[in-house]
Formats: sequence, structure tokens, C-alpha cells
Amino acid sequence: MLNADPQHAPATAADAPPRGRLLTLALVILALAAATILGALGFEHIGGYQPCPLCLEQRMPYYVGVPLAALVVIAVRARLPRAVATALFAAIAVAMLYNAGLAGYHSGVEWGFWEGPEACAEMPAGASAADLLSQLDTVIPASCTEAVWRFLGLSFAGWNVLVSGFLAVLAATAARMAWRLA
Repeated sequence: MLNADPQHAPATAADAPPRGRLLTLALVILALAAATILGALGFEHIGGYQPCPLCLEQRMPYYVGVPLAALVVIAVRARLPRAVATALFAAIAVAMLYNAGLAGYHSGVEWGFWEGPEACAEMPAGASAADLLSQLDTVIPASCTEAVWRFLGLSFAGWNVLVSGFLAVLAATAARMAWRLA
């Protein structure tokens, strides 16, 4: 009996719509995650906004999530076993959920709800010109406690909460959908 394994069974017409939706979700996740990290890099390198240590940490899930999203696009197009797409989508969901929490923490630091890590401390107010000149060879990161930019009342970190949360929901939905594929 050939192809007795349902995961390797030939595609049927009934199989096309769910796989098409999975591919669409994978492409949306890939495009949104890539646009978000490219936007952050653009604000830094073109706009001149220096990221703080928490901002830099919030980029890591995108550096992981974008390649995973590209892999899930390949996995869905190649009709790999559902466990592969499910695991990739689930990994993206976990990374983005973590990032939404980290961005929420950073937003709270900016609003003064709690203290940020010591790496986010501001430059001392009494720093002299000599101190600043002696540090010309080093880059002083921005403070995590001040939002350098806001749009509609949200800082970069606030917008990242929304984007990461949305990506986590999309990826979790796609993981569930991939798991249910026959």
C-alpha cells in the first residue's frame, strides 16, 4: 500500500484551502516581522534614533522570527509534514509573545511604573565636558526611561507590544491550523 502515511498522502482539492491559508499567514508574518525590524533599523541608521539596551534586546526575537517565518513559508510550499510547520509557527509565537512581554516591561519603564535595569541608567546630570570628551570613542546608549519618539501616544516599545502581540496571535493561530491539517 503506497502512501499509507496521511502526512505524506497526495494533496487533494479539499487540502488546498487550508494550505493556502497557512501560506498566506506565513507570508503575512514574514512581511510584518521583516517590516518591523527594518523599520527599527531605519529609525536608527537613517533617522538617527539611538536605541537603548532594552530596544536592542527587543530586536532579538525578530532576528530569530524572520528566518523562522521564511522557513515556514518554505515548509508549507514544499508540503513538509504538518509537524514541521506547526513547530515553526509555535516557535515564532513563543518568540513574539516573549517580545510583547519585554516591550510591555520597557513601556512601563518609560512611563515610570517601575525601574529599568541598571544598563538603562541615564548619564549623570553632573557629567562634565571632560567626562564627555573622554568618552568620545564609546557610544553612550540612549536611556530606557525616556521615550525618544511617540506616535498616537505610544513609543517604539508601545508599538512593539502591539506588533509582537499580533504576530504571536497570528503564529499561534497558524500553528493550530497546521496541526489540524490532515
